[in-house]
Amino acid sequence: MTRVPLLSGARVAVVEVPEGGVVLRPPPPVDVLESVGSATRAALRFPLSGPTLEQLVTVGGSATVVIELPSLPLPSASPDPRQEAIAATVEELERAGVAQVTILVAGGLLRRPSPREIGLLVPPDFRRRFRGRLIVHDAAGDALVAVGTAAGIPLAVSPALVETDLIVTVTAAETVLDGGPSALLRACSADVVRGAAATSLLEPSSSSGWLIAAELERALAERVPLYGVSLVLNLPHVFGGYPYEEQILERIARSRLRRGLALLPAAGRGRLIDRLPRELSAAAVLGGPPSVAHTEALLRAIELKGVRLAEPLDAIVIGIPPTTAFVPRERPNPVAAAYLGLGLALRHWRDSFPIRPGGTAILLHDFQRRFPAPTQVPYRTLFADERTARDPDALHEAEQAARSDTRAIDAYRSGQAVHPLEPFHSWDACTPALDRLGSVLVAGCRDAHAARQLGLVPVHGIGAALGMARGAGAERIGLLLSPPYFPLLVGPELR
Repeated sequence: MTRVPLLSGARVAVVEVPEGGVVLRPPPPVDVLESVGSATRAALRFPLSGPTLEQLVTVGGSATVVIELPSLPLPSASPDPRQEAIAATVEELERAGVAQVTILVAGGLLRRPSPREIGLLVPPDFRRRFRGRLIVHDAAGDALVAVGTAAGIPLAVSPALVETDLIVTVTAAETVLDGGPSALLRACSADVVRGAAATSLLEPSSSSGWLIAAELERALAERVPLYGVSLVLNLPHVFGGYPYEEQILERIARSRLRRGLALLPAAGRGRLIDRLPRELSAAAVLGGPPSVAHTEALLRAIELKGVRLAEPLDAIVIGIPPTTAFVPRERPNPVAAAYLGLGLALRHWRDSFPIRPGGTAILLHDFQRRFPAPTQVPYRTLFADERTARDPDALHEAEQAARSDTRAIDAYRSGQAVHPLEPFHSWDACTPALDRLGSVLVAGCRDAHAARQLGLVPVHGIGAALGMARGAGAERIGLLLSPPYFPLLVGPELR
């Protein structure tokens, strides 16, 4: 393979594989469940440890089913296996004698979904027959209930987690901060969610967010029984085999449609890419205590989807898609684009960081300052002051101001925008990669000022960026075929 297509915002860039280069391509899905509903019912009846769901149910009582917004995997797809798992879980609760079922949508600092968007989280037939309550968590609400502390942070949770006879989480094991007990964490106050960090998204030991989520699970377990359902999702199957099939990569690289795509307006290109057919399937469904089921599911997901590197690379090229990592999907502003490459792709590692210390990361994106209103308006805060993103003191001052911005908080609570702390949370997620890299180049950058404000280096094109990486001593350059984002396992395989 001499050329590979990579997303560069709403464009498709064809990159020549440099001498000694490594094309990082995920393995294709192997195990696909025919019936997620049946697998979910089995997971509820045969947990990895502890009592079954039926043993935890209070007949004639209540239960709260905690679900997350389907931000990962990226790209998303419909139907989503989690929809079927949610429906099967509620049906099992009703069969066991639960009288009142509440579905709690735990979105953390992300924009609170509208009723129409909430309806897309479950199957259409289930939506029509469901007669329980549906609550969207408000991280800035006044009725949050204190349940203890973790890492010095007071734990304040949604009342739906304590005013119930049973809590059931139904999530996918994507990272240590997505799924399992972290779903409970996303049903906490804004300060708790803001304190959830991770050096690697695949290693619980390096994640303060995982430790807080585990402590939260223990605190809730002292009040009410908990059960967790964790799905092992396969990577999305996009455009007839991308990025698994080498022949698909060649076809895209040679395609005349790719050249025609470049002639369309950016908005049109983004819509066309977003409408590419894709499928999402599940490989397994596990049940038990939320942290136990999630840990086992995440380990299986890493094994199924991971790619091994014998040693760290000198540099890496990461294509950035024309969409945000959160829902609703929108064109990303520079911070949201940086998060995709530095906060997601370069935190999907296990055992060791995939780039040698002082290495180079190349992000393919135009980095234009666009802030779709009203959802991404809070991100403007990071660009209001030239110093903000690069100066810790200025960053702290801006975050403190955001905490007391009543207008921005009201916009979040009304479902118009992300929480004003979300931009700081996203930028903070880039820190583990930035601390290990020597430089981050933005190839195809059309807003040099925005890149420099974030401490990144704007570069005209990918050829120049590769030349700069080689000039810095890079010999082994990796080209990451993403999204979807997949685990990078660094180091020799243990036998």
